[in-house]
Amino acid sequence: MNRSLESRLYWLLRAAVFTEFIGHGAFGIITKKAWVPYFGVVGIPPAWAWKLMPIVGCVDILAGLSILLWPRRAVVLYMAIWGFWTALLRPLAGETVWETLDRAGNYGVPLALLFCSKSTGWAARLHPRPLDFVSRNRIAWILRFTTAALLIGHGAFGAVVRKPQLTQQLASIGLSKLAETVLGGFEIALGLAVLLQVSGPLLLFICGWKLATEFLYPLSGAPIWEFVERGASYAAPLALFLLNRQSLGSGPVENQIQTLVGKTPVRGDLLASTKPHAPHPSN
Repeated sequence: MNRSLESRLYWLLRAAVFTEFIGHGAFGIITKKAWVPYFGVVGIPPAWAWKLMPIVGCVDILAGLSILLWPRRAVVLYMAIWGFWTALLRPLAGETVWETLDRAGNYGVPLALLFCSKSTGWAARLHPRPLDFVSRNRIAWILRFTTAALLIGHGAFGAVVRKPQLTQQLASIGLSKLAETVLGGFEIALGLAVLLQVSGPLLLFICGWKLATEFLYPLSGAPIWEFVERGASYAAPLALFLLNRQSLGSGPVENQIQTLVGKTPVRGDLLASTKPHAPHPSN
């Protein structure tokens, strides 16, 4: 793998995690009513929830800044765990499980960053690490599942559960509930397509699609931080695109699974990249 490409992947994931935690932290500072039930999951009453939100927001912002300025492996691991926990709080508080899938970027992208980084210890500074064939494919699959999950989760808001917030966003640009269902089904199809076969044009389209659909938040009157905190959702397909340029994470699913468990893939191009050429017989 080209070292400059490794560096670009590393910095892209770092920037994505930075925006995710800065955006999420901003809501803690300004406080967000929707967060109150999440504190209730662990027994914290509303009065204390409002007081704790700014503290949670400050921790998130400090974590985001540390990844941008002074990255540490322990902090990235914390981000992956915290991102998953905050996504899991949605169904635990009575919302649908699609909320957890929609926020797959919040935990999938920090996990991918953890796998593509190296350090001398959990408190040591991170650096991009050289990636062998198997490691690259594992990272590609993390990003692949992340991209598929966030598309399927968001698509279900329109095609399955009819999330009121999404209905309001689409209404702000003149789209009906029928269009909401169609677009939701389209997003689910995109997510399934990423699981089955990835390609450069598809991934670039998905990145643009996510930027456009999430920009509906500020267009419909929500704070810009809603758009900012979803930075990992835009970065996941873009990072997968960078890997896919090196024939990573692409091809039939069975070939990728064989690669991950140590078997030789059957595709000719991947086979040629890993199997040494046999010597020519001497005359």
